[in-house]
Amino acid sequence: MHLAGIFAPIPTPFDEQDRVDTSRLKKALARWVKRPLTGFVVLGSNGEAALMDDYESDQAIVAARESIPHDRGFIVGTGRESTQATIKATRRAAEQGADAVLVRTPGFFKSQMTNDVFVKHYTAVADASQVPVLLYNFTAVTGVNLLPAAVARLATHPNIIGMKESGGDVAHVADLVSQTPDDFTVLAGAAATLYPMMCVGASGAILALANALPEPCVHLFELTKAGRHEEAIALQRQLVPVARLLGATHGVPGLKAALNLLGYDVGLPRPPLQPLPEPIIATLRDALAQFEEIPA
Repeated sequence: MHLAGIFAPIPTPFDEQDRVDTSRLKKALARWVKRPLTGFVVLGSNGEAALMDDYESDQAIVAARESIPHDRGFIVGTGRESTQATIKATRRAAEQGADAVLVRTPGFFKSQMTNDVFVKHYTAVADASQVPVLLYNFTAVTGVNLLPAAVARLATHPNIIGMKESGGDVAHVADLVSQTPDDFTVLAGAAATLYPMMCVGASGAILALANALPEPCVHLFELTKAGRHEEAIALQRQLVPVARLLGATHGVPGLKAALNLLGYDVGLPRPPLQPLPEPIIATLRDALAQFEEIPA
């Protein structure tokens, strides 16, 4: 599977009765697939997967698979707290057409999530999976950290092909790249630090911002890959304010608000998440305006 490039972790739309809205999802994907994205992630953190049950998750996977061309990467988030539940979710995703799965670290029992525990967990999942596995480290959400020492061990597994690192620590990404084989792909998860992460060896990214601003994100990737550093740095600086609004500052509510401003009908965040208040939406509108005209 081709991983070098920019993937969009798409949000899950819900209807007015708080049900997964597959019609809205397909309509949004019909626009996204026209953009120059390498592929898509369904049921990641931005997909509000943690707020969905297995039946709802399956609905989203099937609808997305029907909408995403087979020449684009289709990655499904299947992380659960138990190894058994993760294996079951991974097998279902494979049966429903996933090209690969993205498996977040379990984090409820934080103090017991050691390197050895992570290695055993991911090894069991990868052994049971019919499709390639990507590790997923998002310490800000899970409260645990998948360290380079554990990743180096897991990277030798033939069915573990890479990872998404959502932290902004460039040195951490450099360690991941230096301690893993050349065919193991490290993907950045923070648009605000995409350029420096690619400079230390990240092969691309899975970015919330790529949903709203796919062309600028892809352009930054291409500039950096081509060694056009002055242009890349200038674009990176331009992207930072909106990247922070959609990422660490406002998260899923910020992403959905931005997409609604841009004409993507993705609905509201699922409770307990709440929509952004109007003053913040106005700030978001101003941040987006420099990149793309917002429909009236």
